[in-house]
Amino acid sequence: MARYPLNLPGQLKRDAEAWAAREGVSLNQFILWAVAEKVSALRHELDDPDFLHVTYVRGGAGQPVPVVRGSGIRIQAVVVASRVWGMSPADIAAEYGIGEAHVKDALGFFDRHKPEVEAALRAEEGMEPAARG
Repeated sequence: MARYPLNLPGQLKRDAEAWAAREGVSLNQFILWAVAEKVSALRHELDDPDFLHVTYVRGGAGQPVPVVRGSGIRIQAVVVASRVWGMSPADIAAEYGIGEAHVKDALGFFDRHKPEVEAALRAEEGMEPAARG
């Protein structure tokens, strides 16, 4: 693994440390995760520029999965919280520790990319009985 010294502005470093702690990882692991996420998105040109708080990561099957940027929270989790559980954007933001703007972006992304997200939801539903068995 290559080493690279990195200087971060103080507030950005504090914010990154807080997010890393929330995710239960080291600051180095968090930065590695963030850079890998960004490089992957740029390489595959999947991000929708209208939804800045949404990006793609590789899921367990190696397929790109839309997530709330910087959190790893899948868009379908936000959709289920909103549409199935009836949670407000403020409640979802508080529950997942993300900004309300992130939640609204995720829901807007769903509205625009409904077939893609609904396919992911159906795939998960199909896996549930096997996982419980």
